[in-house]
Amino acid sequence: RALRLAGGRSRCEGRVELQQEGTWGTVCDDGWDIPDADVVCRQLRCGHAVRAHGNAAFGRGHGPILRDEVGCEGHERDLWECPAAPEHDCSHKEDAGVVCSEHQEWRLAGGRDGCAGRVEVFFRGTWSTVCNSTWYETEATVLCRTLGCGDALQRPAFGHTLPGKIVYLCGTPQPSLAHCLWFFNKSAPCYQSWAAGVVCNGTGS
Repeated sequence: RALRLAGGRSRCEGRVELQQEGTWGTVCDDGWDIPDADVVCRQLRCGHAVRAHGNAAFGRGHGPILRDEVGCEGHERDLWECPAAPEHDCSHKEDAGVVCSEHQEWRLAGGRDGCAGRVEVFFRGTWSTVCNSTWYETEATVLCRTLGCGDALQRPAFGHTLPGKIVYLCGTPQPSLAHCLWFFNKSAPCYQSWAAGVVCNGTGS
C-alpha cells in the first residue's frame, strides 16, 4: 500500500508511484483528475491537490502500470480504495502526477536573471512573497543553493505586491527553505516587513 511521488522538487509533488508486492509502478492518466490527486495528497499528508498532471509531466516511470481509469470521489483514505479499470492500455508516456498544496517551490523575479531578484514562493496554489523580518544570510544562502545559484551576496528589499506572505527562519543551513521553520499568512511576523530579495553570486555567469 506504499505510495510516493517521484521526479518533483519536493516530496509533495511528482509522478504518482504505488508499490504492489514489492514492486513500484505508476498510474495511467486516463480519467486522472483533482479528486484522484486529492486522495494522493492526503495520503502523503501533503494537504490537498492544486494540480493533477498527465502525459508524464514529471518524467516517465518504470515498472508496471498498476492503475488506469482511476475514479476516486475524493474522500477515500487510500488510492487503492478508488475504483479503477482491471486492464490498462497505457504506456509510461501517460504517467499521472500531482502537485499538492504543501509543495513549495521558489523563483527570483525582477532581477537580471534567475539568480537575482525578489523571492517568490509557490505554496498552496498561489505565488507569494517572503517577509524580510527574518531574512538573514543563512536563509538567503539556503535559497541560492537550492536554486543552483551559489551563495548569497546581497539581500535587497522590495514591496509586497502578491496576495500571500511567508516567513522563513532557518537558524542553521538546511537542504531547502521548506525544511526551516516557516509561517504562512500570519500578520505578526510580517508586521512592517518588506518583501525579501537576494542576489546570489552565481548571477550573471
